[in-house]
Amino acid sequence: MSLLNTVKGPADLRALAQGELPVLAEEIRDFLIDAVTRTGGHLGPNLGVVELTIALHRVFDSPHDRILWDTGHQAYVHKLLTGRQDFTRLRAKDGLSGYPSRAESEHDVIENSHASTALGYADGLAKAHQLLGRPDRHTVAVIGDGALTGGLAWEALNNIAEATDRPLVIVVNDNERSYARTVGGLAHHLSTLRTTQGYERFLALGKGALQRTPLVGQPIFDALHGAKKGFKDAFAPQGLFEDLGLKYLGPIDGHDIGAVEQALRQARNFGGPVIVHCLTVKGRGYRPAEQDEADRFHAVNAMDPYTCLPVSPSAGVSWTSVFGSELVALGAERPELVAITAAMLQPVGLAKFAEEYPERTFDVGIAEQHAVASAAGLATGGLHPVVAVYATFLNRAFDQVLMDVALHRLGVTFVLDRAGVTGNDGASHNGMWDMSILQVVPGLRLAAPRDAAQLRAQLREAVEVSDAPTVLRFPKGETGPAVPALERIGGVDVLQRTGPAPEILLVAVGALAPACLDAAALLLAEGFTTTVVDPRWVKPVDPALVALAADHRLVVTVEDNGRVGGVGSAIAQAMRDADVDVPLRDLGIPQEFLQHASRGEIMEEIGLTGTGVAAQTAVFAKQLLPIRGANPHHAG
Repeated sequence: MSLLNTVKGPADLRALAQGELPVLAEEIRDFLIDAVTRTGGHLGPNLGVVELTIALHRVFDSPHDRILWDTGHQAYVHKLLTGRQDFTRLRAKDGLSGYPSRAESEHDVIENSHASTALGYADGLAKAHQLLGRPDRHTVAVIGDGALTGGLAWEALNNIAEATDRPLVIVVNDNERSYARTVGGLAHHLSTLRTTQGYERFLALGKGALQRTPLVGQPIFDALHGAKKGFKDAFAPQGLFEDLGLKYLGPIDGHDIGAVEQALRQARNFGGPVIVHCLTVKGRGYRPAEQDEADRFHAVNAMDPYTCLPVSPSAGVSWTSVFGSELVALGAERPELVAITAAMLQPVGLAKFAEEYPERTFDVGIAEQHAVASAAGLATGGLHPVVAVYATFLNRAFDQVLMDVALHRLGVTFVLDRAGVTGNDGASHNGMWDMSILQVVPGLRLAAPRDAAQLRAQLREAVEVSDAPTVLRFPKGETGPAVPALERIGGVDVLQRTGPAPEILLVAVGALAPACLDAAALLLAEGFTTTVVDPRWVKPVDPALVALAADHRLVVTVEDNGRVGGVGSAIAQAMRDADVDVPLRDLGIPQEFLQHASRGEIMEEIGLTGTGVAAQTAVFAKQLLPIRGANPHHAG
């Protein structure tokens, strides 16, 4: 039996002899490579924290002590060591989540996989332990150097350092990367700290030599030791942490279990806030990952572990790649275009633009608020920024969109990748909030392209706007076939009519156009005629769309966004304002946190497939159109 199979929980891990731990670490890496290449998931980050996670669970007593994982995509090893070793359905319906999950285990604390939040949680937990008289419970936050680029982390550090008697251990997992290489001043600071180990060795050797020197040896060593902070500040400005009042230990080889355990015990026993700085290698132990300069196999699809070729090669073109290619073309035509990313250059499709125009590409680290505020400054200076982020991460910068861009009527284009249901990354990654929260922003214009051609066209339309924020949003995955229009009325594309005087107006938002076309065919079989339209720009509501609504007996909107405050709500309000009394029903994502599963499975469950849209629309029609025959709105 392997050592890993004997570990059912942290107590079993603590029972192992020190000499058995390297064997366990290798077994864990073998397990991860085999399991994650079968299912897909976050491979590189987890290969890098094997020894660190073993040490954490040997020194601290989870769940009595609380271990918090910032972001959480590096918690696979934590899952293995806390009794969850069935990875056969990792990130799939009814399988393990790709992030910590309270429903799975009492050892998991934070489910939110948005970066830079763990230190805030840790600050609150440590305060709670203190106030409730629980001095024996420790709080540990594991945060990457990439997540330390987020301002939220530093707001928390400012508070954590305030109470020097409040126990809290912060483990900085420093692998020089978030998705790609970490950038910015903090990255340079940590890089400098990595060079101080020679000084530590010098001090240790000097101590031995001087203390053997009669009479003068000890005083000289004491003087040198007293100057330690000055020496260290000269070689490595760790005063950044110590001046905040945080004890600093490191840097430590994060792959030396004994060294990490020793540092963690020191930190645990200190009685106040301590930073333990561990150096790790993302992708450790898997040569293809270690040699992948792009992102060290940060996240992989199912693939052959030996050739690294995908098990199911994609035959289509992704939304992300279409955006990336078109932006490069626009960059050649428009020298005022600049691109901004928040530590996700490749995932959001900006890598090609960065290669062509490196001086016009800005990676601000995991700092979405700063990305938007900086974009406002760039626009004020006469440039047109394109800020590309995942839709779920724009939530973090809403105030900047509202007060820094929209209030000042600045031409900034936001491109929201992975909008709508993303599926296997779970609740915190579904981009189901953007079309609701952005509805309240005055002057903002929001587009939802239905296919690749429309994405190209609407991106070009967006960057033409110089006096207001513009937003394009598209889903995860492939674009699918082109969806041609029969005609354009105002700014609205008519995609299909299934009768001479259609009763139902189906408003298809963005990538849900194919589902609505399928629904129209099914509805016709039941005797209901429809017009299917794509509004293209869903904010503001086009008056032509309201006029079309007035010419039908029922309006049904279909969107890949939460139903509350979304496009359907905006169209209903526009109809009310125009005294159009045609009943409207909105279909969208239920306002709840969706469990992880494939995008297709979730879309079927929530009724946003062609069959689901047709079935729900037919129910509405039978309830609201009891009298069949002439459409009264056609009269006159």
